[in-house]
Amino acid sequence: MRSAGPQNPLCSQTDPAGRVLISLACGRSTRSITMRHLAIFILGLVLAPKLNCFEFVVEEDWESSSPARQAIVGAAPVTVQCYKVESRITSRFAHTIVRSSVVNSAQQAQSIGFNVQIPKRAFITNFTMNVNGITFVGSIKEKTVARNLYAQARARGKAAGIVRSNAMDMETFKTEVHVPAGSKIEFELHYQEMMHRKLGAYEHFVHLQPGRLVPHLQVDVYVYEPKGISFIEAPSTLGEQFAGAIKITHSKEKVSDGHFVQFFAPSNLTPLPKNIVFVIDVSGSMWGLKMKQTVQAMQTILDDLTMDDYFSIVDFNHNVRCWSEDLVPGSSIQVEEAKKYIETIKPNGGTNINEAILRAIHMLTKASNHGLIDPRSVSMIILVSDGDPTVGEIKLSAIQKNIKRYMREEFSLFSLGIGFDVDYDFLERIAMENRGIAQRVHASQDAAQQLQNFYSQVSSPLLRKITIQFPEDAVTDVTQNHFDKFFSGSELVVAGKIQQSGLSTLNSFTTASSARMDLSLQTDTDCQQLDSALSHHSHSFAGFARQMWAYITINQLLAERSLAPTAAKKRKITQKILSLAVEHQFVTPFTALLVESEGGQERLLADLPKDPKQGCCAGSGSAALGGRGPVQVVHSVPPWAPMTTPAPSHEVVGALPDHITIGVVVNGRLVGAKQMVNKKLSTYFGTITVTYKPQGIRVDAKTEHIILTDGKGNHTLSVKVSIVKDSHMTVTVNDKITVTVLLHRVWKKNPISVDFLGVYIPNDNKYSPGVHGLIGQFSVEPDVKVYNFREGADPMKMEATMEVNGNKLAVT
Repeated sequence: MRSAGPQNPLCSQTDPAGRVLISLACGRSTRSITMRHLAIFILGLVLAPKLNCFEFVVEEDWESSSPARQAIVGAAPVTVQCYKVESRITSRFAHTIVRSSVVNSAQQAQSIGFNVQIPKRAFITNFTMNVNGITFVGSIKEKTVARNLYAQARARGKAAGIVRSNAMDMETFKTEVHVPAGSKIEFELHYQEMMHRKLGAYEHFVHLQPGRLVPHLQVDVYVYEPKGISFIEAPSTLGEQFAGAIKITHSKEKVSDGHFVQFFAPSNLTPLPKNIVFVIDVSGSMWGLKMKQTVQAMQTILDDLTMDDYFSIVDFNHNVRCWSEDLVPGSSIQVEEAKKYIETIKPNGGTNINEAILRAIHMLTKASNHGLIDPRSVSMIILVSDGDPTVGEIKLSAIQKNIKRYMREEFSLFSLGIGFDVDYDFLERIAMENRGIAQRVHASQDAAQQLQNFYSQVSSPLLRKITIQFPEDAVTDVTQNHFDKFFSGSELVVAGKIQQSGLSTLNSFTTASSARMDLSLQTDTDCQQLDSALSHHSHSFAGFARQMWAYITINQLLAERSLAPTAAKKRKITQKILSLAVEHQFVTPFTALLVESEGGQERLLADLPKDPKQGCCAGSGSAALGGRGPVQVVHSVPPWAPMTTPAPSHEVVGALPDHITIGVVVNGRLVGAKQMVNKKLSTYFGTITVTYKPQGIRVDAKTEHIILTDGKGNHTLSVKVSIVKDSHMTVTVNDKITVTVLLHRVWKKNPISVDFLGVYIPNDNKYSPGVHGLIGQFSVEPDVKVYNFREGADPMKMEATMEVNGNKLAVT
């Protein structure tokens, strides 16, 4: 759902409200819907019928894997009686409930799954279910406490775990319950999130994935907006046959809560001039689609510059180059020259992030010292990179300190990490520490659009140095209220607790610097008339302000913790997060959701996953925390891999066929030669990683050493690792797939070459039909067509067109 922000500079939960209810009904009628004027909301409905794998057990140990049970996993009938989603959005804070009622229609016991896609920014607050008369109720506990309680139940063979896996902007909450024939299962998941204003609108997406045809599918979205709603859109991806199922109606309401939330979103201001240095990674790993899309995005971004803006471009691999040593105005002539320069870039070599960013800082500092920067302008560095530093200063903590040391208070750093191999945590740290933000750009067909969308969010700064204050005796526990910049289409949010009981009016004082003057604004908000309004409506979210304050505070503490300079400081912040998360019932990196039957006889655990540095390692395998479960294989391209050859779209469910081996991922990291030869720099494999995902086993082979990481879980297939020191390493999976990494040594004083690794894979490896990648795409010899023979530019050489895997190439 997308929504435009309020039209006045300030709005809080104490103003007159607009209420919106959006209903989607299939199979029977539902209630109608409501709305008023002022903010903009767009509801997106995404139908995702495909279920992935997850295990947890209610009354049987997964270790007892009978043939009869495995035989019915894939084909036994399951009836989804109804699937309902309800979102209550009050002052941009959403509480969403997903309910599903399922019946095991088979004549034998079987496993039934429940999958829910939730936004990554959301916190799960509860999960309950009723299985064959047994009710499970969830509660948020400190992670170690929850794990210990879960382990006690698991030791009795009563339950396995809930797994959440990472996707692009979503995470998947997955459950699977083994139930007797004829049993009815009811699932209910709750999660909460704050909606963020981007480009003047809010978006709220509801992902529907019942997994079966559903006689009753219903989505209700209730929106209570204090400043009203200017317009609302509800586009659906469900198809034309559902075009008439979405209804919108209007009503008037008022909202309030014991806490306060202040929104700041001014409009109709003149944008501040910008001074931008674009720092672009052009190392060898950017070769191909990533570089093409970066160039495509930069063409559009450069066209957005105005004569009031100043800019330059730094591109880097093992060396650092500047298109212009000085900032130049964003005139059409300069922009065209910059676009031509971008088009000539040929990626190669290593990655010298440290020197590139320091060069950009120096460029801005030089312009400032020479009086070329307008004191009311905004200066920023936008870094685009896809990998770790491999040249120059490669220690991340040292790079972070260097940037912090030389970056001026008036400069900001924005980081864009492209692809699966980027160290996003590092890019996020250096951005947050230097008054900027970071964003992950997924290596896909729309990566150029992702880059452009990010730039659009920061391309129109309207205000600098914003402070929102309240009387000290009136409020307490106020969230961040000092902001470096405000960009057009965004929103600043401050929340806190009202300290004085019976306070009738809450005053706020806002100061900021615009393009032409310094601003000062005072607002007065009536607190008393709205205290009980929400309690009169069955679909309101009465506790939104309290939960929103906790949501903002926890996220700010998580960001503060990532920048904490000492372990003691981190521990102190962690305790604050724990206390708030348990009090307000949020699943965070330090808490978990324990789901228990009455008396705690059976327990289930929902744990927050780590956001892996490399997308290849995201947890999506079939082995959950509590046992083996049914084998389920999905032959699909992982999110980090470009599609080089089409993979089968079908699923294989049941016993694993002998001729298929799954889960082996081979990745490599490039290093550059010591110096260039004929203006070219050779690159080599400096690291090769072999990962066997079902068992969590990972082997990192480097030129200096080999690291073996042994995952924890139930092993059903064998993995053998053979290492011959200073020679080679061989990884064998199930005696059918072999990968050998050979160490190639060179003379230490060689002026050009470096030690490197070679990867060797025998032709007799038994791959699955879904194998892909640079090497895997040729495991089965591709169809090759050569046609259109013609005379070439050289009369001694004919030319033709060759088609391989759908790609057409001009060949000699």
